[in-house]
Amino acid sequence: MCCSINSPKLLCRARAWQWLWLLTIALLSATSSTGAPVVGSEKPIRVDALHDELPVELSNYSVLEDPSGQLTLRDVQRPQHASRFVLASRIDPTMEHVGSAYWLRLAVQAPGLQRQHWYLELFDSHLNNITFYPASDTEQGLVRTGADWPFASRPYSYKNFLMRLPLQPNESQTYYLRLQSNSKTSFLARLRTERGIAEQFPTEYGLLGGFYGILLIMVVYNFCLFVFTGEQTYLRYVVYVLSCSLVFLSEDGLGFQYFWPDQPLLNKIVAAGSPPLLLLSFGYYARQFLDTPQRLPQYDLWLRAIILLSVVALLLDALWWKTDDLGIGLYLLPYGMLLLAALRVWQRGFRPARFILLAHSLVAVGILFLILRKLGINTFTNTYTVYSMNAAFVLEVVVLSYALGDKMKSIQESTLRAQHSLVKQLRKKHEVQEQLVEQLRQNEELKDQLNSELEGLVTLRTQELQQQGETIAAQNRELLQANGLLALQSAAIEKLNAELQLDLQKAQTARVLSQEVDFGEFSQIYPDKDTCLTYLADLKWANGYQCRKCGHDNYCEGREAHSRRCTRCRYVESATANTLLQKCKFSIVKAFYAVFLLHTHKGNYSAQELSRVLDLRRATCWSFSQKVADAISRQTAEHPEDESWTRLLLDDSGNENDESGDEAAALVTDTRH
Repeated sequence: MCCSINSPKLLCRARAWQWLWLLTIALLSATSSTGAPVVGSEKPIRVDALHDELPVELSNYSVLEDPSGQLTLRDVQRPQHASRFVLASRIDPTMEHVGSAYWLRLAVQAPGLQRQHWYLELFDSHLNNITFYPASDTEQGLVRTGADWPFASRPYSYKNFLMRLPLQPNESQTYYLRLQSNSKTSFLARLRTERGIAEQFPTEYGLLGGFYGILLIMVVYNFCLFVFTGEQTYLRYVVYVLSCSLVFLSEDGLGFQYFWPDQPLLNKIVAAGSPPLLLLSFGYYARQFLDTPQRLPQYDLWLRAIILLSVVALLLDALWWKTDDLGIGLYLLPYGMLLLAALRVWQRGFRPARFILLAHSLVAVGILFLILRKLGINTFTNTYTVYSMNAAFVLEVVVLSYALGDKMKSIQESTLRAQHSLVKQLRKKHEVQEQLVEQLRQNEELKDQLNSELEGLVTLRTQELQQQGETIAAQNRELLQANGLLALQSAAIEKLNAELQLDLQKAQTARVLSQEVDFGEFSQIYPDKDTCLTYLADLKWANGYQCRKCGHDNYCEGREAHSRRCTRCRYVESATANTLLQKCKFSIVKAFYAVFLLHTHKGNYSAQELSRVLDLRRATCWSFSQKVADAISRQTAEHPEDESWTRLLLDDSGNENDESGDEAAALVTDTRH
């Protein structure tokens, strides 16, 4: 009974002594442990088997700034320095001071035995020096890496920094990180298991591979367009896309991993030089695309000056000033001016400018997230916002590539409108010529009618003179005088008719020597092959025939039309042999017209336009235009004052070694007919 009555009191005393004993042990362990890790107020990240990926939040780590950069692991664990660690959620965790070293204390708790290893992943590729201490009480096994170290210094070959966390079951581990950066940045990290990394790697690298693949396709495609067309806008677009690629290779770390892994200095140069190059290339591409020197001449002078000054300031900021806030402002000013220029040009009727506005809008969202990260605002930072710039630039390069095609299309449409206007003018001139011909025909009819009437009057007068003696003689004299006047009038009319015909022929010839005759009118002067061969033969042997084999000057007609056979050695020479038209693969009439067009345009007549006018393949027109251009250059050198296009036909360059007496190359029409 006694024991049963006193048992509750004994139980209460035992519990009180137990709590007192536990509290004493806790205080002694806290005061006596000098080398043990100090967890402080960090909230440990609790890892478990249900998650393959856990974010590192601001409440999970503390920050200590070391302005001197001389503190060691032992130093930061001493009470005077350990008390300076501040929870990241209570301060701005941005690494603002370039010369300072930042110590990060991170707590991770493993409730049980982990089947997979956990890794700490740092996302910022511009961290220059990283020291990771896997053990909190010793520097054994530490990892030194960063952007200032070769890529081989990283524990794992990955574009981001990856460190393995040695975890003990049912314990809370404390890890230290020492970070240094040459630019303002934030601590962005995540914990991942091996399975989480294995699942993330293919997706992440696949998307990045697709991104750079699209950029490469755009570069190759537009460079080929530049080679074939010579349009400078395509080349500037290629330089802009390449500069975009350099910026992203520097930002995501793939450039350091695959292109310059052993060149940390080159990594710094690319990181510092790619943003100014991006601004410069886009500025000059956008100016040429919008034609601001022609459409906004005064505004373009300011725009070009602002772009150049911003590029210089960006270089100075990257090399000396190192103020990221200024760099962001230097981007906003020229980009804003380019956006305003596109808006003004679009309002003035240049429709392709709307693509610049669309591309700017797409990139603006990605730039906004980038500015927030640079300022240390990580509220919206996630996988999608980090790679939003990649997606925006992919859409931008696609839109701008389409914009170039739309601009070329608008230029072609304006060219076609100008050609239609020229055709209308030629039609009006042709109608005037037809009216002139009709007037000449009416004059001829009037002359015939007048002659017939005069002949009737003469006959009537003659009969009257035969009936009236003296009256006939007198009237006969009058008729003789009238006949004389009529003869003079008829001669004058015939002379006028001949002069009109000569003037018409001269007008047609003068038009052939100008640039205003089309192929139909040209075909009226040289209607068929025989006419062209006749003209070519007369032009070729205008100074007499002389055999090319033996030098004999007597000949007879050859078997082919307009060819000549030497009477001594029987060598046959066609009209086209040893001329520009030798071995011509299309109609000689079209060849005549092609020579005429290229001569009148000083050789600056595109193969594409010549293909459209003659209905031939571009390759055929390009090859023939090269021959004519060479002939024009030789004619200019040998006969600088001779501007006759027909002299080009006698050019025999390239045919001097052909001793076969070419029997007139087959004039086969193009396969496009």
